[in-house]
Amino acid sequence: MPQLLSVNVGMPRDIAWHGETVRTAIWKEPVQGRRMVRRLNIDGDKQGDLVGHGGEQRAVFVYQIESYHYWEQKLNRNDFVFGQFGENFTIQGLSDEEVCIGDQYRIGDALFEVTQPRVTCYRVSIRMNNPQMPALLVAHRRPGFYLRVLQEGEVEAGNEIIKVTAGPERMTVADIDGMLYLNDHPREKLERALHIPALSPGWKMSFQSLLEQAVRGETTGSNSGLAPQAGPLRLGKASVPCKYQRSNGRVTACALLSWYQSTNIPWQRLSLDSLSSCA
Repeated sequence: MPQLLSVNVGMPRDIAWHGETVRTAIWKEPVQGRRMVRRLNIDGDKQGDLVGHGGEQRAVFVYQIESYHYWEQKLNRNDFVFGQFGENFTIQGLSDEEVCIGDQYRIGDALFEVTQPRVTCYRVSIRMNNPQMPALLVAHRRPGFYLRVLQEGEVEAGNEIIKVTAGPERMTVADIDGMLYLNDHPREKLERALHIPALSPGWKMSFQSLLEQAVRGETTGSNSGLAPQAGPLRLGKASVPCKYQRSNGRVTACALLSWYQSTNIPWQRLSLDSLSSCA
């Protein structure tokens, strides 16, 4: 039976990074006892960047202990602690290759629905002290996933995770993640994804754009800013609203994706002269 191993919360803090100050709440600490989960947050938890994080569709981030073990081996590290990947729930079981968008789970007194994979963000590079981490999470198909809170309630470490409802179309978190970030965008899969009511609106908009390109016979590609081999690119300051930019005008791939998902502009039409990767 899948199990909740740790409940982790954190408040925004300012972190010095590459000569800049980054506001982030990716540092999460385990809490003891029962903790209330509400529509937007777990009590004691906040997000530092509400453009790319938080909201009803991304109230709780989940990561698996099996992925901890995987990365410990791949990265040759033994210093991981609960909350290492910025997750609210560290769980046992329910891999990204198994969990589907729209699946519903009861944990403690609360009821949750899977809405989307994690959008890889440069902040995980800061937390992991590894600039390649965002690209690695995608390439190795281990992004983790977000939950929407359908019924508020208390949870605690040790709770069993009980599957209540299977999502329609049976599209896994790993499949959905790969469709956006990698090269393969089959029309049939895009259409299926758009039929999943629980899928976050931003992801639906992205897939709708890709589907329209496929219908027109246009070639679609991956998000090059997140490719493991991608070097720094640049996006002109005028192309992206200031709230998505850092103080020096640089734009990270995750910030671009957050902006892109709030528009209906296919990323292939963006003027990519200044995008830096999430690394």
